[in-house]
Amino acid sequence: MDKLEIAELIDANVNQIHSLIQVKVKIWKEYVLFSDLWWFGFFLSIAPWIIWFWIRKKQSTDRILYVGFFVMIIALMLDILGDQMGFWHYRYNVIPVLPTYFPWDMTLMPVTVMVLIQVKPKVHPFIKAIFFALVSSYVAEPFIHWLKIYELLKWRYLYSVPIQCMIYLFAHWLSTRNKFEKIMIEKERPHL
Repeated sequence: MDKLEIAELIDANVNQIHSLIQVKVKIWKEYVLFSDLWWFGFFLSIAPWIIWFWIRKKQSTDRILYVGFFVMIIALMLDILGDQMGFWHYRYNVIPVLPTYFPWDMTLMPVTVMVLIQVKPKVHPFIKAIFFALVSSYVAEPFIHWLKIYELLKWRYLYSVPIQCMIYLFAHWLSTRNKFEKIMIEKERPHL
């Protein structure tokens, strides 16, 4: 196959995907938007951040947000990968064109990790990692599956445990980093 034929194949595939996304958005507008499970997801997208804002240790805000953004990025990447590989899929998305469950990746995972890092800081990170992984994998995932938001295809809750542990442990490690160069902004000097 030459480059032109490959490009045509890829373009045809993209056109099919685009058509299916349009169907997904239509279904979402007609049946999902403003449904009880959509409102539930909307609430889960906002409420944990408000709670975190009130309970956070103010002097650690920047450091903890740094960790939260890391967790968001990893959760989003892994969720997209799992969805695209056919391991699971989501119904009742808050945002229809995302193949992930926005409240999970952008709120529940990062806020939970940020709170765990700040609460009981003397508890060994492995204990917190195991706690986080078990609650995420055997309480949160089954709950959203029970609500019919999350559909497992080629995935088991057990598979999530080591991944969740590693995410927490790496986030904890990031939270202890302190080698940031201070940015010095020089005052603008008048040109002579």
